[in-house]
Amino acid sequence: MWRKRGIGEFIFEWSNGILLLLLGFATLYPFLYVLTISLSEPAAISRPGLHLFPESINFSAYQKVLNNAQLYVAYSNTIIRTALGIACIVLFTALTAYPLSRSTFPMRGGFMKLMVFSMMFNGGLIPMYLWVKQLGLLDSIWSLVLPGAVSAFNVIVMRNFFLAIPNEIIESARIDGASEMYTFRKIIMPLSMPVLAVITLWAAVSHWNAWFDAMIYMSSPDKEVLQLFLRHSVIDPDTNLGQEYQIIDSLQITPENLKSAIIMIVSFPILLAYPFLQRFFVKGIMLGSVKG
Repeated sequence: MWRKRGIGEFIFEWSNGILLLLLGFATLYPFLYVLTISLSEPAAISRPGLHLFPESINFSAYQKVLNNAQLYVAYSNTIIRTALGIACIVLFTALTAYPLSRSTFPMRGGFMKLMVFSMMFNGGLIPMYLWVKQLGLLDSIWSLVLPGAVSAFNVIVMRNFFLAIPNEIIESARIDGASEMYTFRKIIMPLSMPVLAVITLWAAVSHWNAWFDAMIYMSSPDKEVLQLFLRHSVIDPDTNLGQEYQIIDSLQITPENLKSAIIMIVSFPILLAYPFLQRFFVKGIMLGSVKG
């Protein structure tokens, strides 16, 4: 039934709305600024003030970036890395979390304590590098995928989601003669699509944006990932890419145009993943964080 709102509630709702609008603008403005700079003429970029929309559209920066062959090498390496990373993270996390969610699994409390301990303490960068080197994974795509294949946080989130699945479903499957692996594949995994979507999104963003491990473990130029390509383009002016982009027509393209265009090209694919997974995201993260 409709009721009349008090003056205090009215002020709170308007203040909350204005605050959210300001926070939304503060979040969206950097993206709009980079997009505007990538499409603007050099004269418009040099003018002071806010740059929300380009005064005139200029695709010269995008054309020059897309003509660089190294961009496509980095793109293919990043796509392969992201695909392998998602597959390994989702598979290994599910295989680890499911036994830890079963009350019949021996010593599951001790394993969970080890998981939590690993979230607070780790060996550091040097032991990790020596471990990867001893396994013979240096300059291999697996050096970017396997070290982070199992995350304690992801395991805990997925385990808590598995705990929310009614135990009667699993018991009925066992009564019908289903094995543990069959139950896991045919019953648990189809029911866990929300949390699987969350883990997939986290894994995709993590691998797509990662560059530091590639800088440490990879040495071949033909195995460079996209974020390392972006770093060399934006930060390192002494690279071949930076030297090539210094030879530009100042009347059409500026270094700011090129850097902004590269950032947009690198960021755009991962932005497309959010609309497809958003409907699973909130449900999965909430159900995976409140039980256990």
